[in-house]
Amino acid sequence: MLLDTTALNQQRNFFNGHADIWLFGYGSLIWKADFAYLERQPAYITGWARRFWQGSHDHRGTPDSPGRVATLIRAQGAVCHGMAYRITPDVLAPLDVREKNGYLREKVPLTFLGQPDKAPPPQATAEGLIYLATDDNPAFLGDAPLTDIAQQIAQAHGPSGSNKAYLLNLAQALRELGIDDAHVYSLEEQVRRL
Repeated sequence: MLLDTTALNQQRNFFNGHADIWLFGYGSLIWKADFAYLERQPAYITGWARRFWQGSHDHRGTPDSPGRVATLIRAQGAVCHGMAYRITPDVLAPLDVREKNGYLREKVPLTFLGQPDKAPPPQATAEGLIYLATDDNPAFLGDAPLTDIAQQIAQAHGPSGSNKAYLLNLAQALRELGIDDAHVYSLEEQVRRL
C-alpha cells in the first residue's frame, strides 16, 4: 500500500536554518545519487541494521506486486555502513518525493571514514538525516524467510526498474566500499540462484 509521506517529511525539518546538512544513504542512495551534493564520505551509523523489509509499490514494484527495498531496524551493537552526502536543504524536496512510500526523515549521529571525494570533515562525527521506514507504515512488509524475500525481489519490477537490479547494485556498491553485509549478500546469492 502506498503511503505518501512527502508532506510529513517537509514538516520534519531538523536542520532549519543550516546552509548544508549530511544525508546518510544505506540503500539505493549509495549507488544512485541522482541529486546534487557538495561532497560525499563513506560513513556508518550504529545501532541499526539494513534489511529488505520495506515494500516498494512505486519504484521497484507495483501496488499489485510490490518489491522489497532496504530500510533499517534497530539492532543493538550493529553497524550499518553507507555513504553520507553533504547537501543543501533544497535537495530534500526531490528526495522527499523519491522516498515517499512510507519513509520519514530521522536524525542520526554519523561517523565518517574518509575518502572518496575529500579527506574526512574536521570532525569525525556529525548529525545527519536518514530516510527510515518503520514497522508502523502501511508499506512495511517485515521479516520473512530469506528464500521468500529473494523470490519476491527476483519477480518484482516497477517504474524505476527491476527489484533484482536494486539488490545487485546495492551489493556491488557495498563490495566497492569494502563493506560486509551478510543480509544483502545472502539475498544476492539466493536471487542469483533463481
